[in-house]
Amino acid sequence: MASPAKQRLVVVGNGMAPGRALERLLETAPDAYDITIFNAEPRVNYDRIMLSPVLSGDKSFEEIVIHGDGWYVKHGITLYKGAKVTSIDRAARTVTAEFVRARTDSHPAPPPVTMAYDRLIIATGSNPIIIPVPGHDLPGVLTYRDLDDVEAMLLAARSRGNAVVVGGGLLGLEAAAGLKEQGMDVTVLHLMPTLMERQLDPAAGHLLQRAIEARGIKVITRANTRAILGTNRVEAVELDNGTRLPAELVVMAVGIRPNAQLAKDAGLTVNRGIVVDAGMRTSDPEIFALGECAEADGQVFGLVAPLYEMANTAAAQLAGDAEARFKSSATATKLKVTGISLYSAGDFAEAKDREEIVLRDATRGLYRRLVLKDNRIIGAVMYGDTSDGPWFFDMLRRGTDVSDMRERLIFGQNYAGGIPLDPAAAVAALPDDAEICGCNGVCKGKITGAIAGLGLKSLDDVRAHTKASASCGSCTGLVEQLLKAQLGDAYNPAAVQPMCPCTDLGHDDVRRLIVAKALKSIPQLMQELEWKTSCGCAKCRPALNYYLLCTWPGEYVDDSQSRFINERVHANIQKDGTYSVVPRMWGGTTSAKELRAIADVVDKFGIPTVKVTGGQRIDMLGVKKEDLPAVWADLNAAGLVSGHAYAKGLRTVKTCVGSEWCRFGTQDSTGLGIKVEKFLWGSWTPAKVKLAVSGCPRNCAEATCKDIGVICIESGYDIHFAGAAGLDIKGTELLGHVATEEEAIEVIAALTQLYREQGRYLERIYKWAKRVGVETIRQQIMDDVERRRALYARFALSQQFAQRDPWAERAAGKDAHEFTPVADLRIRAAE
Repeated sequence: MASPAKQRLVVVGNGMAPGRALERLLETAPDAYDITIFNAEPRVNYDRIMLSPVLSGDKSFEEIVIHGDGWYVKHGITLYKGAKVTSIDRAARTVTAEFVRARTDSHPAPPPVTMAYDRLIIATGSNPIIIPVPGHDLPGVLTYRDLDDVEAMLLAARSRGNAVVVGGGLLGLEAAAGLKEQGMDVTVLHLMPTLMERQLDPAAGHLLQRAIEARGIKVITRANTRAILGTNRVEAVELDNGTRLPAELVVMAVGIRPNAQLAKDAGLTVNRGIVVDAGMRTSDPEIFALGECAEADGQVFGLVAPLYEMANTAAAQLAGDAEARFKSSATATKLKVTGISLYSAGDFAEAKDREEIVLRDATRGLYRRLVLKDNRIIGAVMYGDTSDGPWFFDMLRRGTDVSDMRERLIFGQNYAGGIPLDPAAAVAALPDDAEICGCNGVCKGKITGAIAGLGLKSLDDVRAHTKASASCGSCTGLVEQLLKAQLGDAYNPAAVQPMCPCTDLGHDDVRRLIVAKALKSIPQLMQELEWKTSCGCAKCRPALNYYLLCTWPGEYVDDSQSRFINERVHANIQKDGTYSVVPRMWGGTTSAKELRAIADVVDKFGIPTVKVTGGQRIDMLGVKKEDLPAVWADLNAAGLVSGHAYAKGLRTVKTCVGSEWCRFGTQDSTGLGIKVEKFLWGSWTPAKVKLAVSGCPRNCAEATCKDIGVICIESGYDIHFAGAAGLDIKGTELLGHVATEEEAIEVIAALTQLYREQGRYLERIYKWAKRVGVETIRQQIMDDVERRRALYARFALSQQFAQRDPWAERAAGKDAHEFTPVADLRIRAAE
């Protein structure tokens, strides 16, 4: 129920434009509206610009989410997922939505919802155009518009068969590159003579085609599709010249059309899109429209920059600024396919009143063309080296007279304006309102202001606070140059450090490519990623083994030869060459039976030292290597399993006695510690992981210096993480508070999985948290419930294959040669 002082704002659609509008509205008038969103997609708001990296495997869906579930909860927004608005009653000021039942959902859909509004935003986006050729409705013919399309393409790509992409524009080429990365044999059909003819001139289009073909993608221009062939599903594409192309998948990427039917049915004025005035109001002043469905000043828009301008205008109007106006301006285009750099802006068509300046280096694949009119840049096309694109674009937007620098103009900012040959100085010379990030409409002044005002030190900081370079990332270099110009030597760019001398790739790149290229063995990985050595080294092999184990649970077979000696023999080697053995004691508890078994083993094998560890376990030191299998067999027989005291994995969960015995204990810390350990044991992680659960803030289990710690309090459980008590001493950070043991276990498992997926090999949790950002982790685990549950589910899946006692395998004879003494080859004296 709406608060008396608030108006009711209903939003139809949950894409990037309404998301930006709500962000701005909440910044300026956080208490003005009770907000309800209807989203036809069954998910939260995500960055559609980044669908191509998801298709190519470079990113996951979780990485492109803009607003997780926690954001809506935090701002009191009601979000209906999978709810499609079917009608607007303008007289009654209500909307009615029907729930879209998922194909896999056997339950009946909930009843329709009718919601009253005072103000309404229509942001229904656009629909992909389907060429109405015969066979266009066959199974296997897809469009490329949302995450469902991407998931369908990824499913189809498993066949490693043939894919035909109809459309050689921006979306079509990104789809083609993604499908190629997924292993399909891809052909692009384009009706026009050159690719991306709306953004590129023929010369740049030719260079682009050459680069696309160099990736193994076939390109056919002047290709007119006559029919899509198949009986029960798509089998081939037929062109009007009779050519038949085999295809298990056809992607239509030939354009979009504003989705304005809902507005039209409601009686609003609609031309190509929903007609709005400069304040983004439709023909009904209480109804706004923005995004790809809206038509402003006779134009509809598909690039994100003008859509964000629409969003800012609508937000300002809703916040009470009646003077806010949308004004369309020139936009720039970049292709988001790794390794291909192109940039275009403005109008570059030929005409009698125009002049052009061209720089062409065919051998190096460089091309620049500037179109001038009255000594002002009105269009720019760049291919190969696009570093000067923002500078040209800024002059284009300003209408700068270039007469004085015309002779040097084509060579770029470093030469044309007498600016030193220093990229940072060149960027520093840009005016504050120069646009740096076209995807998010972020200008230089906002970035430098945030760096100075908020004390930002890193690229991630700038992304978090301004969104600059947070979408396609093509402006990352510019943002880094601004950081360098602003901070000087205090800026330390996170340059990629190779994993080891065997490769130039860093840990993050290797992990990304394992997923993108579906690499499932160390030899395959080394071959595909062009390792410099035949078998790797002691630094890279353990890391690769871990990354493959984490990425492909149940598929990848652990390579024991890629583990350090302690992990390979499942015991800790000591300085005299003997080993120590540590059985697992759940939550630090044991029993007479276990103690008796340990005592018997100590006596039987003459183990010289028995010691209690700092993690509340019993350590048997001085075990001969050849005795290890027999020691493990006896311990296993008593029900004891490996404590993984040697592992880059979960080691211990230390506990106090909690409410069961202690006068101050608020919760059953021992019981919770046992539950956590029994759920997490066996999991491999980038580095060792130690936990503790304390029953009260007196913290007898020392939870606030562990990798993950729990402090039980009257109202539930405070969960901490990122502590250290080894080479570095560091207290933990508070992750969040939960009310129940079940929630605590879910949070701990999700946090562990996030660390497993993002941590670099041998990087402890506190170092990972420092690199990624404590607040970022907190948002992903505590605020974004949907993501937390997804992480939890992936961890639980992985545990199905991880919780096998390595001692039992070795005691049964696996790798027995590891524990057999070498032959005594000493020369004996002759009798």
